[in-house]
Amino acid sequence: MAKVFEEITEEQKSFIANQKMFFVGTAANEGRVNISPKGMDTFRVLGDNKIVWLNLTGSGNETAAHLLKNNRMTIMFCAFEGKPLILRLYGLAKIYHDRDERYREYIDLFPKIVGSRQIIEMDIDMVQTSCGFAVPFMDFKEERTQLKSWAEKKGKDRLQEYWEEKNTHSIDNFKTGMIEE
Repeated sequence: MAKVFEEITEEQKSFIANQKMFFVGTAANEGRVNISPKGMDTFRVLGDNKIVWLNLTGSGNETAAHLLKNNRMTIMFCAFEGKPLILRLYGLAKIYHDRDERYREYIDLFPKIVGSRQIIEMDIDMVQTSCGFAVPFMDFKEERTQLKSWAEKKGKDRLQEYWEEKNTHSIDNFKTGMIEE
């Protein structure tokens, strides 16, 4: 049975802290809906109604493009071990780049990860839990290291080139804000 909350409870904060991955859902007013899996140590609860997460370099940048068009965002966590639970956070988000003061305020909340691209801040207006009875059990083995190794090998200058080539527009050709114009 689904339950709705106005803020993240202490029990939910503990659940979030123990998750190895989460999913981010965004959509502009037109075009495709995007759902992205996220992992590594990139999520922080700042308060009962505020979270931030570190967005790492990827092959696309749909979340950023969508947030510039429509700042609605949903984040979902699923219990793959232990007691079944699905936890969704709904709210409005802002995206910050390394040129922004807020990025610099938040970046030290996270481990140093080469390829850190943006920080997303979300003000939560609703939390929902549901049963998760159909979510399978899955054992966490380890973090993948390919993204970290790839970004370290590229280095800062070549990462910047990659962002300019692959991360400045969405698949629907919306700008992502990676480059100031």
